[in-house]
Amino acid sequence: MIGPAARGAFEQQAAKGPAAGETRALARRLRLGGADAIDLSASLAHAALAAPERTAAIYDEAAEGWFGAPVGAEPIHVAVEAPLAIPKAFWPAFWALVGGSAGRDSGDVTAATAALGGRLGETLTARQAAACLAWPGVRVAAGAGLPPRIRLEDLAGCPPASLGEAFHRLIVDNGFDLEVLDRDDLGLASLPPPLDYLNTRLLQTHDLWHIVAGYRTTKLHEAAISAFQLAQCGHGYSALFLALAVTSAAPARGPGFAMLLDTILSAWVHGRRTAPMLLIAWEEEWTDTTQAIRRRHGITPYRSPHPADVVEQAEAGI
Repeated sequence: MIGPAARGAFEQQAAKGPAAGETRALARRLRLGGADAIDLSASLAHAALAAPERTAAIYDEAAEGWFGAPVGAEPIHVAVEAPLAIPKAFWPAFWALVGGSAGRDSGDVTAATAALGGRLGETLTARQAAACLAWPGVRVAAGAGLPPRIRLEDLAGCPPASLGEAFHRLIVDNGFDLEVLDRDDLGLASLPPPLDYLNTRLLQTHDLWHIVAGYRTTKLHEAAISAFQLAQCGHGYSALFLALAVTSAAPARGPGFAMLLDTILSAWVHGRRTAPMLLIAWEEEWTDTTQAIRRRHGITPYRSPHPADVVEQAEAGI
């Protein structure tokens, strides 16, 4: 648990943000056992809640400090503005979700996180929209307009061993919703561009990215693919989800926290080194194999530093 005093310090750090280079040093000290995990999670929260323009720099620094090597991708340059004030009324809902996500259905957590983001106001939304345009491929992909819905019947007719067949099987066998959450219920079309496109396309291709980028549909890999998505396009929802995940795990420190950071930051590096998957016209590639699509677009599957189902194994007492 994070006590009241620590919460207050976290809120101040998340509002102020780290100095240049501070996140790199924090991650390095944390890897060596000499820093407080809550300080690093406050840096990630700053990017999610107050300064989306600093997302790439903060995560690049965190990965470099944690792994001891640069991410190996071109820097993403976004003009940095003064941090936004985080409404005081936001924090009780943030801490409630930090302390109350364990054991909840993943769809419920997704909806709750999206609702939490809505509490931060239109100014942050506008800043997120502007910042996302600096990511490679976002401006071009969003220029195509909102994507049509993917139809399950189109996937059902795909040949064996094709991407469309694998996507269909993943959705049907697991009882998933084809677009995760309903775009109309969320009012995604009313978001400022490119967020209208990004949120719609990422929801409808989330499970598809699991397949092609090599992420399992486990609890640990849901955190991983959120980091991959964030690295691909500066996705604001993913930034908030990861800030919640890391803050929730911070009090425990130890091997579990290190495993989470290993996973999140390695997936961030994977996303930064992978060409923009937003530019792939998936609907034109259903009948090809996943391997052929990876070769065509230069996608290397994620190499997980820990067993993908380690959380499920622990919960089952294995």
